[in-house]
Amino acid sequence: MTDYETDGEATAQPEEPGPRATAPGAVTPADAADAARLIAFGLQPKLAPARDAEYAELLRRHREDPSFARLADAIAAGLGLVVLEVSTRAGMAVTAAEDSVFAVRMGDYARRATVDSGDRFLHGLAHLAVAALAFPRPEDLADDGYIGRVTVNGVDAFVRQACRRLEERAAEQGENTDPVTDAPGLEAAWRVYARRSATGATKDARRLAGSTTGIIAKAVTFLVDSGFLQRTGDESGGTYRTTPRYQLQVRDMAGNAAMTELLELGVVPVADGSATLLPPDEADDLDLVADAGLPFHS
Repeated sequence: MTDYETDGEATAQPEEPGPRATAPGAVTPADAADAARLIAFGLQPKLAPARDAEYAELLRRHREDPSFARLADAIAAGLGLVVLEVSTRAGMAVTAAEDSVFAVRMGDYARRATVDSGDRFLHGLAHLAVAALAFPRPEDLADDGYIGRVTVNGVDAFVRQACRRLEERAAEQGENTDPVTDAPGLEAAWRVYARRSATGATKDARRLAGSTTGIIAKAVTFLVDSGFLQRTGDESGGTYRTTPRYQLQVRDMAGNAAMTELLELGVVPVADGSATLLPPDEADDLDLVADAGLPFHS
């Protein structure tokens, strides 16, 4: 600063203009780019934070810098994404809102899985059953360390037993309707599923794509490609384990009406990736409450 003497007094002159200081907490373009980068990582479901240093660093920043976390969450919301969790175990786990450009429509899934239009409801039922068997008890769904296991044949057996339970319920209530394939609700679906062959038949004994196990196989393959399941073996038509992202997704869909209806039928879990709606031979060994279902909605 330069002082000039005027009548014996020093007069301060203004400083030359310089770069404007950034206000504390102000968002910079670099911050926005980093936040968008974090979301981009989250949209790669098979990418594990432990395998990418930049991803891990952005997760740390989200955890430790509240202003950066708010920025990333706001950008996600603007894209129609719901942030389920941000952690080292799940990464930037997001799900698409119904109106998001990232939402997977049934039509999109049908094209990717080459699904016949008449089988779409059966594919939806397969996805519901996989979710129910992956987390057979409410505490399993709530436990971040729980790893669910499912098999293709186990899912098919479970749905067929659910069909029998629904048939019994319909008989008890005196219902004798024969719903069309695309009618809504589990009561409408059980006859369609029960009529379908479990494996079909080909000359070389391959599983038919339109069989129920073929439908389930397509459903679990889609879940593997989406980072929700990991294949662990070929036994029982294919064995799979859950990922943290899938647990978060199932928590998010727990209030789904069709899921609730299926879960209210009750299920007894066993450790090999299968399950039953029937009482086990050694109920005490399972240490389950009688008629325990899967009240994810509670």
